[in-house]
Amino acid sequence: MRNTKVLMAGIAGASLLLVAACSQGGTAEPEETASQTEEAEVSETTSDAPAPFDEEGVKIAIVQQSGQGDYFQQYLNGTKQQAEALGIDLTVYDAQGDNATQATQLDQAIASGVDGIVVRHGFPDTLCPGVNEAMEAGIKVVIYDVEIQQCAPDAVQTQQSDAVMASLVLEKMLEDVGTGVDVGYVNVLGIAPLDRRHVVWGEFVVDNEWSELFQTGSFTNSTATDSAPMVASAVQANPSIAAIYAPYDEFTKGTLSALEQIGRTDVLVYGADISAADIELMAAEGSQWVATGATDPNAIGAAVLRTLFLHMAGELDGMTVDFPPILVTQDFLRENDIKNMDDLRAAEPSLNISGVSAADWIPAVSF
Repeated sequence: MRNTKVLMAGIAGASLLLVAACSQGGTAEPEETASQTEEAEVSETTSDAPAPFDEEGVKIAIVQQSGQGDYFQQYLNGTKQQAEALGIDLTVYDAQGDNATQATQLDQAIASGVDGIVVRHGFPDTLCPGVNEAMEAGIKVVIYDVEIQQCAPDAVQTQQSDAVMASLVLEKMLEDVGTGVDVGYVNVLGIAPLDRRHVVWGEFVVDNEWSELFQTGSFTNSTATDSAPMVASAVQANPSIAAIYAPYDEFTKGTLSALEQIGRTDVLVYGADISAADIELMAAEGSQWVATGATDPNAIGAAVLRTLFLHMAGELDGMTVDFPPILVTQDFLRENDIKNMDDLRAAEPSLNISGVSAADWIPAVSF
């Protein structure tokens, strides 16, 4: 039987937010959890920092579309610890899922006189004017997971290798369920990484003669909770499905909750992203979460900030940086007795990307 307490605690914890605004006008951050406070090791530097980092007072902002969920909390933890390692003044703006608010907060960040900005997730239509305004004002901008190249080609683009991530998971799904089966899909389009995973999903559906009987899901500040009843209804209306692809861990959690609520223990679930809570859910007795494509969000949050440091110092080679994922299966977690992210990092050292966007003057953090 599924571990109900583990599942519901994971969903509730991921959905908890602190809604009171912080001192930076319009800023709000999620309440800290264990995933936000993982301590990093900091490398030693071997040379002096170039301008503007040769003097104190460098200010950077991260303008994020949402801080909700395990992935985003870990990402912000890595960002904060990398900023602290170099002695940077970091301001966090969290739009809590509201696109208009994110655009307003980007304007606030520009007006505050920061030297650099990371824009994390969101939509090009609402972000491009502000991104271009920032660059015209001499502020260096690095984007994470927003398809913004067409309207803001001078912004540096960083992202997970989402096509690879989807392919790794869907190859495992194909191995497990075979061709010509009925499947379900939980995703919301219009968000860059989910769009990239969607392209691969479409190819697998056609190439393997899968019948996609439904696509559902809701991307909100409580994605898992809000998606669960939608998935439950879709599965009940399409009882022949053998598997569901839910390519974001909050979608995956909502899917697991839905299947538990309606008693469908036979449907296999394939997801994306990883966290300590996700590991606990995947490895639990009776869990239907078979595989996930993953990077370490802590490490990526730090690497994106290092990319901005290099860009600000005029030392960045190229305008794009990709972060490679790995496949994590339920069997792998159980066979290696992996209980948390530290265990996973020890078993999969490739998750440590402290050498990406590195320089001898940057004290890189690793987890």
